[in-house]
Amino acid sequence: MKSNHLPERELWERITQYFQEKFGVENGTDVEAMLFLIGVRELGSGRQNYSKDEKLNLLHIAVCRLLIPFGYYEFSHNDNDGFPHFLQLQELPILAPNEQRILMQKAIIQYFKDEDILESFGLD
Repeated sequence: MKSNHLPERELWERITQYFQEKFGVENGTDVEAMLFLIGVRELGSGRQNYSKDEKLNLLHIAVCRLLIPFGYYEFSHNDNDGFPHFLQLQELPILAPNEQRILMQKAIIQYFKDEDILESFGLD
């Protein structure tokens, strides 16, 4: 069964497996580590040492990119250094930590579907 047609729970399991196998993310459920790696992917900067500020920027890039399909942001442009910039289209809701985690999980699942990552990794 193609991953786009799997239940969210099974898709999430496959995504955590992807992060475990490809990046060694322990137990695969560290959403912040996933966001960091998605930010690196979106920036296209690859593996390197990042300062604390750069890490925060990568998390911001990931969150903005992940929330595009949910109507919170849209891509604006890349600056001269290649960093993507986003326009906020609507205010983010105030969510409890568990609700934030659920939103990010749904957004990561959608990102993996949109980017066909599981298929290219052979986890479909």
